[in-house]
Amino acid sequence: MGKYVTPPRWVKKVPERLPVYTFLIIATILIFIPIVILLFGSVKTTGQMYSHPYSIPNPPNWDNIISILSTPSFWNMLKNSLIVMVAATVGAVGLCSMVAFVFARMQFRGKNFFFNLFTIGLMFPINVAILPVYFVLRQLEQVGIPMIDTLWGVFLVQIAFQLSGNIMILKGFFTAVPSELQDAAYIDGCTNFDFFWRIMLPLVKPSLSAVGALVMIASWNDLLVPLVVLNSNQLWTLPLGTMQFQGQYGQDLALVSAFVALSSIPTIIFYFFAEKQIVSGLTAGAIKG
Repeated sequence: MGKYVTPPRWVKKVPERLPVYTFLIIATILIFIPIVILLFGSVKTTGQMYSHPYSIPNPPNWDNIISILSTPSFWNMLKNSLIVMVAATVGAVGLCSMVAFVFARMQFRGKNFFFNLFTIGLMFPINVAILPVYFVLRQLEQVGIPMIDTLWGVFLVQIAFQLSGNIMILKGFFTAVPSELQDAAYIDGCTNFDFFWRIMLPLVKPSLSAVGALVMIASWNDLLVPLVVLNSNQLWTLPLGTMQFQGQYGQDLALVSAFVALSSIPTIIFYFFAEKQIVSGLTAGAIKG
């Protein structure tokens, strides 16, 4: 008789993990089916989309892609989206890191009260608060501060609604830094800003990257704020331009699919590159050991 060979550990765990793997496979398929249909539809004609929506385009029709890429308004919307995204990310990460440092490492009267004010902000999503925000922007217009129909009016509102959650995330990482390190830095002559800039920020770099990635994705995909703030089509971002384009060319599904696909590609590419930073930054501690 042959010698019995013990199967590998992963083989023994297959039966108990099979339901989990099955669920994950089904969920992945359900998530990717709309994306695949969208990408296939962008290189089909409208007739092919109605008759064979799930088939692989053979041959692909690149006319819709070429038509959109040759339109100056698409590139203008792409530029506006990039400006808003970069400004919102830099502003949100900068403000959140400074405020989180103050709440995590400094003692002052009313600290808990002010921190609770930021946490209350989580109870009011932008969908609920957009009308009061619009009234505030209109009042700022009346005192000579232009906010309506400006890109900086868009990213300032986005920054404001990114503060509460990200301050709570970063505060946990700043708090995890040992107090002995802060004491040693102060003994060596560091000021509060020196300790924040030279020591704390490098230590929490993974969490800053994760927060920055989350803000970038949220800003890029934001439709509500540009819809309320912007009036001129020269300032439209890609989500707002996609909505307007779909309303104008709603019968031409292939052309709309091509526009949506081109608008989504930067987000998809960015997420695949930033996914590791997001996961590691939100799960790893500020200092190990």
